[in-house]
Amino acid sequence: MNRQKSFENEKPTLYLVATPIGNLSEMTYRAVETLKNVNFIAAEDTRNTVKLLNHFEIDTKLISHHEHNLVTSIPKIIQLLEEGNDIALVSDAGYPAISDPGYELVKAAITKDINIVPISGANACLNALVVSGIAPQPFLFYGFLDHQDKKKKKELELLKKYQETIVFYEAPHRIKKTLKLMLDIFGNRHIALCREITKKHEEINRGTIEEILAVVDDMKGEMVIVVEGATEVEEDIVFEQSIEEHVNEYIEKGMSTKDAIKEVAKQRNVSKNVVYQEYHQK
Repeated sequence: MNRQKSFENEKPTLYLVATPIGNLSEMTYRAVETLKNVNFIAAEDTRNTVKLLNHFEIDTKLISHHEHNLVTSIPKIIQLLEEGNDIALVSDAGYPAISDPGYELVKAAITKDINIVPISGANACLNALVVSGIAPQPFLFYGFLDHQDKKKKKELELLKKYQETIVFYEAPHRIKKTLKLMLDIFGNRHIALCREITKKHEEINRGTIEEILAVVDDMKGEMVIVVEGATEVEEDIVFEQSIEEHVNEYIEKGMSTKDAIKEVAKQRNVSKNVVYQEYHQK
């Protein structure tokens, strides 16, 4: 068990500081004050963070912490904390550890009984959720789907029966393909596609997946997809006959083996490969 009373001890602290996702005015007074007062700032991209620090006249020393240097940066940051330094962790935008580096460092700090304090601020997921017009609770934050289509399809198949509203992040060059997969797997659900949240070109698109697909070609910028949950959960059908018997039933009705396997897979809500392997191993 780890019991932390954040402000009732003199332990060094790792601050998780949310930074603006587009509009610098989102930076809170507390966040600015924290970044000024800590000994070091661990940043996902020091070049981006320097711009933020210059704007708010913060001269705290920066150290690098990103997904490609975790093996070396985590021990370094933990050592600095154990030496009595307070450190702020920031990502390029929004909350660190939410689809950004940070989770592994938090885990390591917990094992060393170091204070970990969140500093509230901007969050693209919640911003999109509350303007979507889709039920905001319960909701599931999923973040980025896998960039490989095959793995992405499997992820969506697992999510299609969830009745909770689901929030995804997606890159602009993958958005059209992702929406097409959602349409194929989820059906034509209502969604909100939010892009460039808090920036000059902020745009909230509300409608069905098909409607959004019709206008998505010219959209750029970081995107958040809010998808309504499943309205009807299909009950699993119990088949008395085996897969082999089921396939043979359709073959006897005049179907080719290929079409029979396809039909059985559809009825049983399993992949064709599963039916094929089960049928041909006999």
